[in-house]
Amino acid sequence: MTPKEIRSLCRTGKFTSPTPGLAPGFVQANLVIVPEAQAFDFLLFCQRNSKPCPLIEVLEKGKWEPVHCAPGADLRTDLPRYRVFDSGKLVAEVDSIGHLWQPDLVSFLIGCSFTFDAALTAQGLPVRHEQEKKNVPMYKTLIPCAPAGVFHGPLVVSMRPMLPGQALEAARVTGRFPRAHGGPVHLGNPAAIGIHDLASPDFGDPVTIHEGEVPVFWACGVTPQAAAVESKIPLLITHSPGHMFVTDWQDSQLEGETKV
Repeated sequence: MTPKEIRSLCRTGKFTSPTPGLAPGFVQANLVIVPEAQAFDFLLFCQRNSKPCPLIEVLEKGKWEPVHCAPGADLRTDLPRYRVFDSGKLVAEVDSIGHLWQPDLVSFLIGCSFTFDAALTAQGLPVRHEQEKKNVPMYKTLIPCAPAGVFHGPLVVSMRPMLPGQALEAARVTGRFPRAHGGPVHLGNPAAIGIHDLASPDFGDPVTIHEGEVPVFWACGVTPQAAAVESKIPLLITHSPGHMFVTDWQDSQLEGETKV
């Protein structure tokens, strides 16, 4: 399916599943929506934490069409699933947010590691969650993000198991995509970053780790959801973990330091 076809299915409620492996070659993005009163703080949070929060596009107040990366799309309906936070508490998981829309809301699209999964596969490197048809496993860490205004909280990471030699090659490949989280932030002992059970991710699904493989961790765009819980702002809307917005941009457009 093309990105537009996927968005159309989301808009009509016919697709509500995670998006790993969909529309290969096209950029997928995390979504964060906050009221105008918290928008500058969140923009500053992204700038100070560009590894987990690399910006793809920021929309004007009250707008829902991402005219740069997906003209004609509607961020209120075109994702498979959304999460709604109220004062730090997850209060709803819904298929559309039109009924929640307010004229002061500001939307942010943030790069996603699903973008570089195709590049890993092209190099013969394992992408286990795609191989097992699962959502990628994601974990909260003890690594603090740089605070900005009301926003603070821990770094969230995604994990892909690989042999040590593969991990080094994966670091080279993913380093080409700084606007999709870039290279890994940690590999090996998960306890060193506060993760004690790889079989119990905080978000997503556990995947098989074969003998001789080590866990490799990348910064993750679910980090703002952890910040929402810590910061307790009155309203924050995000994608449901792994249920991304599929843009019209090609993966190659996120290589290097290309600007929006």
